[in-house]
Amino acid sequence: MAVVATYSDNQPRRPSIQGLVDLVAPGMGQVNELILSKAGSNVELIPEIAKHLISSGGKRLRPMLTLACAEMFGYKGDGHVTLAASVEFMHTATLLHDDVVDESDMRRGKLAARKLWGNQASVLVGDYLLGQAFKMMVDVGSLEALRILSSASAVIAEGEVLQLGAAKNITTTEQDYLRVIEAKTAALFAAAAEVGPVIADQNEGMKLAARTYGMELGYAFQLVDDALDYGGSSADLGKDVGDDFREGKITLPVVLAIARGSDADRVFWKRCLEGEDVADGDLEEAIGLLKKYDALSETVDRARTYGDNALKALEALPGGAHNDALADAVAFCISRVS
Repeated sequence: MAVVATYSDNQPRRPSIQGLVDLVAPGMGQVNELILSKAGSNVELIPEIAKHLISSGGKRLRPMLTLACAEMFGYKGDGHVTLAASVEFMHTATLLHDDVVDESDMRRGKLAARKLWGNQASVLVGDYLLGQAFKMMVDVGSLEALRILSSASAVIAEGEVLQLGAAKNITTTEQDYLRVIEAKTAALFAAAAEVGPVIADQNEGMKLAARTYGMELGYAFQLVDDALDYGGSSADLGKDVGDDFREGKITLPVVLAIARGSDADRVFWKRCLEGEDVADGDLEEAIGLLKKYDALSETVDRARTYGDNALKALEALPGGAHNDALADAVAFCISRVS
């Protein structure tokens, strides 16, 4: 899959999601207004915490998928806007919960909500946003969309529990880890895309193609993040480079390096990840081991494969500007490590 486009003067440029942003801009304007209104509450702390995270940036790729996957079928209602807002609330709630579970200090380049207001407030506001998300789903009146998004919410929670079992456990297998990211990341991408053709009253083939596109893009997105944690920048990640390592997270690059490494290497990983005994220079050593065993490059290759699968799924969906923009989103995702 080609991920680098060029200017006419042959200077390389990074693929962009600007085409997607421009296409869904009217709908996203409505989504943003709805998000701000639904984040309100008479309980002062709720909008304060919610708006801290909502206003801190993020590409809002998931709700854009919902809008694009409805608009590509010529959908003219406003149900996709409400579903897109509910998707973003689900994602935001997950971030609030994740930061508590992972004991993260930063989120999107800012202090995590839990560092400012505490773990209890962060969890409870996340629960409030989930409740608002489900209310919006009900407002749309589509039982199928409600089923898809509510099922994704349950799967995401299962993924959190799966990750607890994998965290700080160097015997985690590749299959174990892929189950975690399917549940934690790919499931919401898949649901966000699938409800587009659902709200547009499309057939099962269109729904499956959209779901497959979202699922494969979600896998690619997470694997790129895994690689970036050991070789990217804070600007790309929205958190500090090496946070996964310091938090004892077992990600695909680590799984591959451990499987290919020596006994001495495994002692190192066990000390750092299971024992949480990270000393100065350990992150650099970890990066060296990942490069030595081609774990980072292979993780990126896996991400490209998932990206190719996402592009194949798009072939079954209507052509045109929205299809092209969704393809660009795949290229943009992979290019973050190109």
